[in-house]
Amino acid sequence: MNKTESVEDFYRSKTNWMPENLKKELGHFNVFRLDDFSGPQAKPMPYSRKDFFKISFILGKNRAHYADKVIETDGPTLLFANPQIPYKWEPLETGYSGHFCIFTEAFFNHFGNIKEYPVFQPGGNPLFQLSEDQVEPIRLIYQQMHKEIATDFAFKYDVLRTLVLQLIHAALKMQPAKTSLYEASNGAARIASMFTELLERQFPIESSGQQIAFRSPTDFASQLAVHVNHLNRALKETTGKTTSQVIAERVAQEAKALLIHTTWNIGEIAWSLGFEESPHFINFFKKQVELTPKTFREKANV
Repeated sequence: MNKTESVEDFYRSKTNWMPENLKKELGHFNVFRLDDFSGPQAKPMPYSRKDFFKISFILGKNRAHYADKVIETDGPTLLFANPQIPYKWEPLETGYSGHFCIFTEAFFNHFGNIKEYPVFQPGGNPLFQLSEDQVEPIRLIYQQMHKEIATDFAFKYDVLRTLVLQLIHAALKMQPAKTSLYEASNGAARIASMFTELLERQFPIESSGQQIAFRSPTDFASQLAVHVNHLNRALKETTGKTTSQVIAERVAQEAKALLIHTTWNIGEIAWSLGFEESPHFINFFKKQVELTPKTFREKANV
């Protein structure tokens, strides 16, 4: 799997310039037209994690590789990408167009926690296909971004933060509100949040020499300085799942991504995911996915 792409890597590979203020400012934001990146000279986007957030408004037929999923879209689409999840986007026809903006987490320092929005959460819905009525309001937000970033207004970045939030809120209104069956206490929610951050920090696996450090509930409980039963109760209260279930689902998701996007053998993938022996990994994968790793890879690459 390709290494994490930084903002600097993005500018080197996609543009012929580097913003002068990139290193000087604490946070970074920019907005682009997709038309400027299409055509025969366009470079394909590698499947990798980025160290910045990206919100894309895409017109045309496309395919998105997001974590372990492959999603094809035909029509106006809004795609939210975050630094935790590797992804790749590819057009399936020429003449695609649209807009996208990129920004770092530091761009929202002191303006709330951008990672808490469901569109940027692991397991959340990152992709929204737009109806005819929804296209124009989204297009207008991007047009405002282009107009605002070109001004000398002293508080233009405050305006741009507001426009980013408008995109997020517009997307959240497109899906029905999730009614949770589990009313979490503040303490349980805090422990679950710290657990999720620790779990996600181990992914994606970017080289066959990289191995996850924590795989058992006991490992995580020790790192979080809580009793394993306390951790289990917190996750059960917030997600309805046990600690072991949450870990297993995330490890299986990463296993599927590695089987699809790398040429590593089963033993290398097993070791990277914390399995000392391949048969243990094969049995685990078959239990989670109902296919052997070999069969899953063959079906995915057809």
